[in-house]
Amino acid sequence: MAYWQWGNPAAAHVVVCVHGLSRQGRDFDVLAASLVDKAQGNIRVICPDVVGRGESDWLKDATGYQIPTYAADMLALLGQLHAESPITALDWFGTSMGGLIGLVVCGQPALPLPVAVHKLVLNDVGPAIEWLSIVRIGTYLGAPIRFDSVQQGADAMWSISKGFGPHTPEQWLALSTPMLRPALDAPGKLRLHYDPALAVPFKQATQESTLQGEKTLWQLYDNISAQTLLLRGADSDLLSPATAQAMGQRGPQAKLVEFAGVGHAPTVVAADQLAAVVDFLLG
Repeated sequence: MAYWQWGNPAAAHVVVCVHGLSRQGRDFDVLAASLVDKAQGNIRVICPDVVGRGESDWLKDATGYQIPTYAADMLALLGQLHAESPITALDWFGTSMGGLIGLVVCGQPALPLPVAVHKLVLNDVGPAIEWLSIVRIGTYLGAPIRFDSVQQGADAMWSISKGFGPHTPEQWLALSTPMLRPALDAPGKLRLHYDPALAVPFKQATQESTLQGEKTLWQLYDNISAQTLLLRGADSDLLSPATAQAMGQRGPQAKLVEFAGVGHAPTVVAADQLAAVVDFLLG
């Protein structure tokens, strides 16, 4: 599993930023740079490429592309980081899937973490996920699309990513460029960075199995002791207002911050989104 590291490799304060289902660790370039600047370099920001994405290897068995595998990988990564330089303060930022991994990591006190997670940011995700959003994501996940240029790829991704909210062309190109790789099966063309087999276990989910999984996720959420910030795109189709409200009333009683004109999920590139996260993690 590859990861991107920002700041001081010897810093005792580590922030782990974990991306969404079909994204990768470079999504956090702007956030990581802002955290390092605010902390005057005295922080270590780790942005993994979850297995099957970005620079990380692909699994031989696609059924391994599930949250328990990812959580185990994160424990191994944290153990390695702690061995390299002791961690005394640990925070977690998770977008969508990265937030679900965070629920598993933070919601089981007996897990072998270097230290307990102190502050947790859940970005547009909670224990209850709207089924129609899963259906929407399933319509494009794993599609064997090829692109003639980075700009064409960026335009195609924008067509399915309007929920990310307003971005300048420069911001969107910066988010999109790391998402593309040379297509070995089509010389001169580009493909998306991830293993198309991610779609195999994802498309096996049913509305019934999703509802059953919610019970476990709520139990994990109720076990969390970390200070918790919940970000929500006001137009999100994945995190409902009712779920967000419940998350503020139970478990860690997350503080909710909503962003108008944004759906699923805020990219934390806009100034107001950055400020909310940086102030929470370093305030």
